[in-house]
Amino acid sequence: MAKNSKIDVKGTEITILKSENDDFISLTDIARHKDAENTDDIIKNWMRNRNTIELLGFWEMLYNPNFKPVEFDGFRKQAGLNSFVMTPKKWIESTNAIGIISKSGRYGGTFAHKDIAFEFASWISIEFKLYIIKEFQRLKADENDRLKLEWNLQRTLAKVNYRIHTDAIKENLIPKELTKAQIQLVYADEADMLNVALFGVTAKQWRAANPDKEGNIRDYATIEQLVVLSNLESINAVLIHQGLSQPERLKQLNQIAIQQMQSLVNNMHIKKLK
Repeated sequence: MAKNSKIDVKGTEITILKSENDDFISLTDIARHKDAENTDDIIKNWMRNRNTIELLGFWEMLYNPNFKPVEFDGFRKQAGLNSFVMTPKKWIESTNAIGIISKSGRYGGTFAHKDIAFEFASWISIEFKLYIIKEFQRLKADENDRLKLEWNLQRTLAKVNYRIHTDAIKENLIPKELTKAQIQLVYADEADMLNVALFGVTAKQWRAANPDKEGNIRDYATIEQLVVLSNLESINAVLIHQGLSQPERLKQLNQIAIQQMQSLVNNMHIKKLK
């Protein structure tokens, strides 16, 4: 799970729990809009309804291959009866549901996938649901703007010193008689030296450790790492012109990477880009 976000809806702060693929909205916070002292009871009452059980079950059947439909059918038949009681924890454990999450602790509560959370908000108040959707859309628009900024920054930083770096390699490390294939190997070797200086592994080692990921190690770099990588390319070009051997350059570049990363992770201007 990634870090949470919050939206303010008519004076009620609602937490958005960000998973790898989607957003989960706090039902506990939504219920607080109606009755701050009895949020658990409000959620339980909502889950007693037949319509709610059907919504939860059909959603799971669409998106959860490990959902248990037999247990769902049993709850569906009982839903609405005076004796029927349902809690988020019982629903999750009995059906292997993923659309609702129950978290304990200080920042815990009941969270639901946004599809489900919006329906819960409707049950609380149609007007409140519309305000939640509006604020949620605003949050997503802001996040998309930040992602575009980060993407553009990554592309810019990745290219900013590329020409300086490759020219230095061409002038100082590549003999005139090398073939194009050999030249590419030299470039790859220098790129891997920077990878080791900054990331501690070569591109090949990273791929072996991350067989399920597409792209390369630099595609998964943070903004701070890309800033340092850009700087290392310039510094490496200078060190190449000075005639330092690759082991000597690697040692210096690693020390510089450590110093610059320590500085950047505490830089408020970089933090604002996240």
